[in-house]
Amino acid sequence: MLAPSRGKVLERALATTNAASTLPAFLVPAFQTAAPRRQFSNTSSRPSKLGRTPISIPPGVELAVGEPFVRKDLTTYLKIPKRTVTISGPLGKLGLEIPPYLNINFDEATRRAVLSIEDNKAKQQMEMWGTTWAYLNRHIIGVSEGHTAVLRLVGVGYRAMVEERPKKEEYPNQKFVCLKLGYTHKIELPVPFGMKVSTPQPTRILLEGINREEVMSFAARIRRWRVPEPYKGKGIFVNDETIKLKQKKIK
Repeated sequence: MLAPSRGKVLERALATTNAASTLPAFLVPAFQTAAPRRQFSNTSSRPSKLGRTPISIPPGVELAVGEPFVRKDLTTYLKIPKRTVTISGPLGKLGLEIPPYLNINFDEATRRAVLSIEDNKAKQQMEMWGTTWAYLNRHIIGVSEGHTAVLRLVGVGYRAMVEERPKKEEYPNQKFVCLKLGYTHKIELPVPFGMKVSTPQPTRILLEGINREEVMSFAARIRRWRVPEPYKGKGIFVNDETIKLKQKKIK
């Protein structure tokens, strides 16, 4: 292997004279210019399919974009200003924080909102474009129609009830979901504020709320007490959840 200084001298010599007459044959391939490496993809970057789609806003729902503010974040030392989008509707009000590089253009005549970003080549902006669109669309559906989750209790003796526990309530008239799942005691789970829970049948639980994240999070907490098992098919199933049964291991 030649030293860097000698290599530069040889490259200059090759540029002015013929390589075959200057260098031995076994050194010529090392100083030949290689062909450009083929790129993984030559297609140009495209905008987000979800992000560029206009969001239809039903009547009775209003959007309001607040002023930029800086909130202390323990995960970074950078001071990144953010804005809060307030979505209000007939069922309630929700807030969504958006990054500074994302803009929302709301047309009151057509009742449509279009999201845009500053730089289409920035990876983080492209990722948050579609993510923010999905969150905003869920909030609009939540304040206008609401989100629901249905839990099915499959198992012998599994029952669910909604009762009051005045000594344990965290806010006035708080309800508790009482479950009988084969344990020696009842399982009591407090219902989060702003959510409605009912039991149309002893083995069915209906959750209703405007925030889909809170609804599905509470459904996951209930499901955690009896995760569906693959041998007998017993457990708590959320919405259209299914499980593939396995054969028992026979020794």
